[in-house]
Amino acid sequence: MSDQKRLFLVDAYALIFRGYYAFIKNPRINSKGEDTSAIMGFMNSLLDVIKRERPDHLAVCFDKGGSADRVEMFEAYKANRDETPEGIKTAVPYIYEILKAMHIPIMVKEGYEADDVIGTLAKKAEKEGYQTFMVTPDKDFAQLVSENIFMYRPMFGGGYETWGIPEVQKKFEVTDPLQVIDFLGMMGDASDNIPGLPGVGEKTAKKFLAAYGSMENLLANTHELKGKMKEKVEANSELGMLSKKLATIMLDVPVNFNEKDFEMSEPDIPKVTEIFQELEFRRLIDNFNKTFSAETVAPKVETTQSTEAKVSDKTETKTTPKEVKSAGAGQFSLFGGEDNSAEATPSNTRKTAENTSHFYQSIASGMATKLFVKNLMNQTSVCFDTETTGLNSLTAELVGISFSWETGKGFYVPFPEDKNEAQKLIETFRPFFENENIQKIGQNLKYDIKVLAKYNIEVKGKLFDTMLAHYLINPDMRHNMDVLAETYLNYTPISIVDLIGKKGKNQLSMREVPLEKQTEYAVEDADITLQLKEHFEKELGEANTQKLFDDIEIPLLRVLATMELEGINLDKGFLNSLSEQLNTDIEALVKNIYEAAGEEFNIASPKQLGIILFEKLKLVDKPKKTKTGQYKTGEDILSYLAKDHEIIQNILDYRGLAKLKSTYVDALPLQVEESTGRVHTDYMQTVAATGRLSSNNPNLQNIPIRTERGRQVRKAFIPRNEDYTLLAADYSQIELRIIAALSKEETMIEAFKNGEDIHASTASKVFGVPISEVTREQRSNAKTVNFGIIYGVSAFGLSNQTDLSRGEAKELIDTYYETYPKLRAYMSEQVDFARDHGYVQTVLGRRRYLKDINSRNAIVRGAAERNAVNAPIQGSAADIIKIAMINIHNKMKAGDYKSKMLLQVHDELVFDVYKPELEELSSLIKTEMEGAFKMEVPLDVEIDTGLNWLEAH
Repeated sequence: MSDQKRLFLVDAYALIFRGYYAFIKNPRINSKGEDTSAIMGFMNSLLDVIKRERPDHLAVCFDKGGSADRVEMFEAYKANRDETPEGIKTAVPYIYEILKAMHIPIMVKEGYEADDVIGTLAKKAEKEGYQTFMVTPDKDFAQLVSENIFMYRPMFGGGYETWGIPEVQKKFEVTDPLQVIDFLGMMGDASDNIPGLPGVGEKTAKKFLAAYGSMENLLANTHELKGKMKEKVEANSELGMLSKKLATIMLDVPVNFNEKDFEMSEPDIPKVTEIFQELEFRRLIDNFNKTFSAETVAPKVETTQSTEAKVSDKTETKTTPKEVKSAGAGQFSLFGGEDNSAEATPSNTRKTAENTSHFYQSIASGMATKLFVKNLMNQTSVCFDTETTGLNSLTAELVGISFSWETGKGFYVPFPEDKNEAQKLIETFRPFFENENIQKIGQNLKYDIKVLAKYNIEVKGKLFDTMLAHYLINPDMRHNMDVLAETYLNYTPISIVDLIGKKGKNQLSMREVPLEKQTEYAVEDADITLQLKEHFEKELGEANTQKLFDDIEIPLLRVLATMELEGINLDKGFLNSLSEQLNTDIEALVKNIYEAAGEEFNIASPKQLGIILFEKLKLVDKPKKTKTGQYKTGEDILSYLAKDHEIIQNILDYRGLAKLKSTYVDALPLQVEESTGRVHTDYMQTVAATGRLSSNNPNLQNIPIRTERGRQVRKAFIPRNEDYTLLAADYSQIELRIIAALSKEETMIEAFKNGEDIHASTASKVFGVPISEVTREQRSNAKTVNFGIIYGVSAFGLSNQTDLSRGEAKELIDTYYETYPKLRAYMSEQVDFARDHGYVQTVLGRRRYLKDINSRNAIVRGAAERNAVNAPIQGSAADIIKIAMINIHNKMKAGDYKSKMLLQVHDELVFDVYKPELEELSSLIKTEMEGAFKMEVPLDVEIDTGLNWLEAH
């Protein structure tokens, strides 16, 4: 291992942009509506480098004002770049503030780019005997690499690779890293708007460098070139030399390398913690604390060869104030020297049970419990929380219940392990739980309701669920109690890990925790939830979502609890036979693939597959590659090639069947609950921002239905016994009906009112033929456009989904909008509304906030515009089926039907129907679903029955 001092220079904006776009599909939004993705991404990268490398010296380098010299040389330099996204603009001041609190020097010089600042500092440090590591993914820095200057490149998927001279020589096919300047000058750089030599790409640039060694030698020997290439290079020699100058990193920026200033020093931990708390970076505080403790700091890596660092652990355990304190004593300092553990302990400005006055009391059995219940019955609103032996509500047993109706106060009732004794105790509380006049408050009440249902206790009265309330207030944020407590109450609850330990064989059951600790933990949950309720009650009104909360989400909570407890019967024998059939199908596909490939290989390995398809079989002239140089073999790539190559279709079929087998056919029998003999999915109300429900453990909403084998899986879902049949009720084209009604597009509305096939009707109008003469292909293309419009389909996307050329697809979309002008006007109005208000909403007022709708970044803004059109349609469909579920549930309960509602899968409901009730219930279901929401376009529901779900569907 080298004893040289090491300097790490971080290319700030490269990591900031990288961090921002890493979260682009799931941005980090805090309770103030701020996009904190860029800050979080940058800080995660910075802390990762510090943990891995323990640098002696470190600085972060920024651009300021662009490169004055390059713009003077070439006015169009970087002129094609999009405006910086707002999420990055607002992030930079915070990052400056954090770096200052961490005592990390910020290097920036007006009129120079970070590349030039880093280049100058790297060369100056080299003269002082340092090894310098440039932390950046930007390939331009390769020109600076020397025996003591390295690139430290973050890689996609995690880890880093170090580029020294051998790596640069191999990557760019050069003998000297300085030739990278010539390489960039020859081929140009679209991102920086460096023109390069016309017609010269990566391969040609490498060929020229191998032959001539530099731009100057190439231009001096153009007589050796042939044809158009000779003409182009000679005609653009000045442009070539200009491009080389533009690509050259400057080494004379007026910045100084004073090694003392760059030394890593201890951060101002309280200040950094305060900033992170303001940004609501709960986990990042833990990461920061761990970074600056010796136990988690990785040893230095050898720098003489390329190495890829191990992927960091992304599932870190929450660090509580208690753990931070205990970690400090006598530990080795990251920075060496004397032990400053006392100063390194962060001062936690958040409230906790330790520093906040409270009164939490456990209730003894006997007379004390009776007196407590009497007091409980005098309340009008009570928060309660069950403590159980596990997370599975179907098998978990009560360990205790906590209650709170006044801030800072609460009570805990421990439950005996004996089931009969526990049942006797819960009977004491039946009058409270079944009292219609006492409001019940909780966090994720569906779980508590299901647990109590096993004890034959029904939770009656008005409900307030803080998780659901927050979901309506801020759907894009996380909704777990710890996050809500820290965000809205500045309070850090007791960690469950403190109580029972980490997952594993040594983890305790809640029953094994001493009563005093159970009481503190459990009552704190009820107390904090009560306080959150008081906070969210006001915000629901301000967000105009109180009615949605009271009339839809809370009633639906009860419906879902009932459905989840019921579960659905599964034919294990059928799945076993289907698994064997799939084995046969998969083996046949493997044989065909091996024959076509001419050898055996691991079909599941993207690397091996890419080599077979694109090197051995040469199916594509210029196959796409990943950042690491591996051939891309994702479904999007292969689907495009499948129609021309049988081996690729076989590979796609193999993948589909293998996934079907592992995810459903083999997995479902293992998910049958022993105590009921049925499969019980969990429905998540707070996951999808559109309002749609999500299904989990198992996910029954993603069972494939477009393939024959995928549809076969539905055959495994069967009625409870021969006295029952499965009934499936499905909304017909509900999203198209909603968009027709909302846009007031008469042509489409009339088609629906007349009971026409909407896709055939659309094809008739778009292709200008009578509806009776519409071909199957025309209807199929019209169907693709009908559904694609809702999701903002482009001509490119449509051509990929159909046999149309891109030109034909564009013409079809243009004709579609001409046919339905009000539809296009509605879409524009939705985008305009979102720009003015920052959100769009469903027919019931459910809001989808679109923070990027006014972004100057075209890609980011385009995604928000598509959501502005799609969210009200998809969200309205979700709202309507929720209304139907609530109404059907209430009618079935009031009528004391034996039949049960079992599943909701997007626009479909599945019932286990007692055969004597079939006719009556079919009518009830159809009436309630079609009447759930009145609009100009009638809702239409198709109903079918069968001995299994596939037959009923």
